[in-house]
Formats: sequence, C-alpha cells, structure tokens
Amino acid sequence: MKMKAAILYEMGLDGPYAETHPIKIEEVDLDPPGEDEVLVKVAAAGLCHSDLSVINGARPRPLPMVLGHEASGVVAEVGAGVTDLAADDHVVFVFVPSCGHCVPCMEGRPALCEPGARANGEGTLLTGARRLGRNGQPVNHQVGVSCFAEYATVSRRSLVKIDPTLALDEAALFGCAVITGVGAVVNTAHMAPGASVAVVGLGGVGLNAVLGARMAGARQVIAIDLLDDKLALARQLGADHAFDADDPEIIAKVREATSGGVDYGFEMVGSVAAMELAYQITRRGGETVTAGLSHPDHKFQIQHVNLVGEERTIRGSYLGSCVPARDIPRYIDLYRQGRLPVDRLMSERMALEQINEGFDRLATGHTVRQLVLF
Repeated sequence: MKMKAAILYEMGLDGPYAETHPIKIEEVDLDPPGEDEVLVKVAAAGLCHSDLSVINGARPRPLPMVLGHEASGVVAEVGAGVTDLAADDHVVFVFVPSCGHCVPCMEGRPALCEPGARANGEGTLLTGARRLGRNGQPVNHQVGVSCFAEYATVSRRSLVKIDPTLALDEAALFGCAVITGVGAVVNTAHMAPGASVAVVGLGGVGLNAVLGARMAGARQVIAIDLLDDKLALARQLGADHAFDADDPEIIAKVREATSGGVDYGFEMVGSVAAMELAYQITRRGGETVTAGLSHPDHKFQIQHVNLVGEERTIRGSYLGSCVPARDIPRYIDLYRQGRLPVDRLMSERMALEQINEGFDRLATGHTVRQLVLF
C-alpha cells in the first residue's frame, strides 16, 4: 500500500528544522504483515527526545529511516500466526520487541531482549524483514515501530492490546514516556514508600518519574531543570522543591533540603552534566538511576573510593525495566483512577506536515509531550 510517512535521510543538520527540513514527508510503500506481524492504522504519535537524538546524530541509526516510536493505533490486519489480536483492536506500540526466548526475556527482562536490540540497531523488524520502501529501495524502521506514518507494519511482539474505551491520543503516551519514567521509579529503583527522590531533567520522561515517585509514596520529591516553566509544572504535579540546574549552589541546596542528599537520584536527560549532578546529590548508601540516552562517545567520571566507601549504586534503566504487557495496562488503570495524571503532560497537537516545527520546540525544551494526530 501507499501512505504518507516522515523520513530522515541525513542526521546532524543544523536547526531550525522548520527551515532545514531534516524530516521529509513523502509517499512510501508499506508491505502487508508477514508471519507474526500486524498492520496498524496509527492514531497518535508522540515526539520524544529519543527521536530528536536520531535527528541530531546523538543516537546513530541506519538511514533512510521512517521515524517515530511512541504511538497508539487500531489493528487493520493481522498476519499468519497472530491469534491474540484482531482487526479493530486498540494497541500501544512498544519500542523493544521481545522474542520471549533469549536469556533476558526468560528472566522477565524483555526490555533487554537480545534479538530485539539487534533488530533495532539494524533498522529491521524482529524477523529481520523491512516492510518499508521507496522507489524500489528499502527504508529502515525506527526501533521496529516507525509510527510517524499513516500505517505501520510491526512485529506482534511490538504491540500491547489496550482497553478500547481509552482515548487513543492519551494512550500514545504509555508507549514510551510513561513506562520509561514511572518504570524507572517502580521497576528499576524499586523505590520504597517514604523515600526521598530527585529528578534531574523534566521532559516527558522526567515528569513521569515525578508522577511515579509521588504515586509510589515518596515523602519528598525534588525537581531539577534549566527551565522555569518545567519547574513550575513539576510543582503542580507534586514536587516539594524545584531547583534551577544552573544554580552554582544547587548541590548544597538539595543536600540541605534533604538532610544530606536523596535516597534516589534520577537522571532523565542523557547529559553527562546531569548524570554527575544526580550522583552528587544522592546520599551515602543511595542509588542513582539513569534513563537518559547520550551519545555513545560520552562518558562520566566518579571517584572509585566514593563508590565503595559510601556503598553507592549506579543503575541504568531502559524502557523503565518494564514488562510492557503487564505494566502498560496497570499504568492505564492508575491513570484512570486519577493516581497517575499523565494527561497533564500533553501539550501541542499537530499534523504530520508540522513535525519539523515540533522538533524545534522539543529542542528548546519549552514543551512536554507533543502529539501528531492522524
């Protein structure tokens, strides 16, 4: 079939993207679903910093590529062997397909699926197939999803069925921002009720971490960012203190507000400076968790003796350490109970043709979760 899609041909173009147009809206060919694959009509797709990291070259991927990884939609057709989904089912996309058979999957850690990671790095679906093309040439998939398009053919392992009464624009957020931010708190850190928490970086993922910490019973939540509007929103969402990341006294101020540092420091930017700050404001015996994805060349330094002498823990969190088929329906239920108000993070809505302007807004930080609606 023919459809419109957002294609990236070249990484690292300078902004503003509204002028340089790194993303081209073009007609592409989409193959029907093969075995264990599903064709989905995309309803809504979120603009995430992980997409921006591909556009600006911080997260290298094979090109050309149809972008987009956080979305919801409606099943249009199922391929051979798919028995648990049918036409008209509502689904959320997941950006790590899980094979179910590798060691991480068998350990209950599908976010670390080895065949899924390999397929994502190569720009294919879980089977190794590419279902996208243009002018007779293959086009790569972004992390098996490529949802900045009218339709997507994906692995069955990249989808979670959801309650059809949930609005599809709201559902889209649960495919990345919610499971990554909330999951980092409840799955990766296993934050105990009564703990103190700091979140460095208040984008969509960071603000979901604020919501997750408050929902899970943190006694104190510290929000840290460079932008006043993000700090104000974090306060509205339940943060007890909000600090400017550029304040030269920020470490002292956080330690004073928390009697020596937080139990859990979360880095949600993908920045070495943010990671170092999160580590420095974590107390002795505490845990620093990062869900930020920086350039592969970037490294951060810590004192070895400090790590040992203070019994610190540093932990990475990918996909919020989630089991998507378990956690997405749970988080949706919590949202509908009013305990996880992720709808307050939704900002601009746009057509696919406005996507370059949307990434300009995301690059400045003055937005939270923008949605392309189809």
